[in-house]
Order: sequence, then structure tokens, then C-alpha cells
Amino acid sequence: MLNILYVEDDAPSRNVVRMAQRLNPGTFVLTCFEDSQDFEGRLIDLEPQPDLILLDIHMKPFSGFEMLKFIRRHPEYDATPVVALTASVMNEEVEMLQTAGFHSVLSKPLNLDAFDDMLQRIMNGEQIWIVW
Repeated sequence: MLNILYVEDDAPSRNVVRMAQRLNPGTFVLTCFEDSQDFEGRLIDLEPQPDLILLDIHMKPFSGFEMLKFIRRHPEYDATPVVALTASVMNEEVEMLQTAGFHSVLSKPLNLDAFDDMLQRIMNGEQIWIVW
């Protein structure tokens, strides 16, 4: 079973991913951080280590870009796909996400019908840049 960490300060967005979990039982275990306060420390203490990390980009005190830098400082997360979940999907923003080193981007609101398939494709190494 896939272990996913989702860092999101918006409760309705967290609820959508929880709904995806209920619609696809047995697919993934979800851990949510409701803010980015002490992100790096909480990430290091997290057991089990996530197989996939979903980051909201517009967070405080640390943005998704800053959290990605924290993640990549730790060798144990070198191969972990980090996916941006964001409502900011203008072309230049997507380019910034790619340049920063995100594995993929999924735009909000999430497509619940396609979410499980997207997870499987990402875990199979495919980069997905879905913007609705």
C-alpha cells in the first residue's frame, strides 16, 4: 500500500484527497500536515516514510518550493516523487514548478475519477503535468 504525505492548509482540499482515499480503499494511506510549520522536523520524524509527497504551493510559513528544498536535503528522499497540487496553473507557474524540481503537478480541484490512475502512473515513473 502506498504511503502518501499531503501538506495542505485548506481543509476542503484535504477532504477531497480523503474522499479519493475512501473511493479507492486499500490503495493508499494518507498522512496530512495542515501547515508547513516545522515541516522539515516533522518530515524526518514521520514513520513510515512516505512513498509520495503532495505539496500545496501556497503555504505559510514555508511555500511548496521551500518545502521541496527541505525534502531534497535528505538523501533518503532522493527518489521520492514530490507532486505540486495547486490552483496556480498559468504556463509560467508550471514552468517554475518544473524548473524547481517537482516530479509532477496536478491542478485543483482534483479529478477524483482520475486520481488513483494518476497516482499509479506517477509511482511508475511517469511525470504528469495536468492542468485543467
